Amino acid sequence: MGQESTVADPLWVFAYGSLMWRPGFEYAERVRGRMDGFHRCFCMSSIHYRGTEDAPGLVLALDPEDGAACEGIVYQARDPSAVLAYLRERELISYAYKEEWHWADLADGRRVQAVAYVMNQTHTQYCGRLSLEAQADVIARATGTMGPNCDYLFSTVAHLADMGCPDETLIQLEALVRARMAAA
Repeated sequence: MGQESTVADPLWVFAYGSLMWRPGFEYAERVRGRMDGFHRCFCMSSIHYRGTEDAPGLVLALDPEDGAACEGIVYQARDPSAVLAYLRERELISYAYKEEWHWADLADGRRVQAVAYVMNQTHTQYCGRLSLEAQADVIARATGTMGPNCDYLFSTVAHLADMGCPDETLIQLEALVRARMAAA
């Protein structure tokens, strides 16, 4: 499984949610990739960026699952030390994610060790496997310091479609969220 993270050179970063469309750091390379053993899901309660403590939102996390695979973007960081410091500040705000190293298979055939932010299933922000309906209820109404929760979902779905690897579960979730917003 994962290893404790240290600064590596080159530093590869696996992105599966907002890091795909808003990395926030300079990179030397950006390649489509896949990480086995995880699925992307809205299983983390967001009390900082896409919700508040009084009205939590939901954000994506890599949730461990045997036989699963997650498509995303793998970045090679230009400045490994600065990027890892930035990612720790951004992703480890409440330690609901664990910073781990895992193998990522790149679309061009390379295989690299990449840092990934994986759901800590023992953390209080872990939501387990909520139904799509329950996820849609939360995402349609939540807002945090980074904006409406629905924008996070919509941007992720659009980016995955642009990459040519649509996530059918997230597409279904987007339809449910849009229906709830239209009915409000």
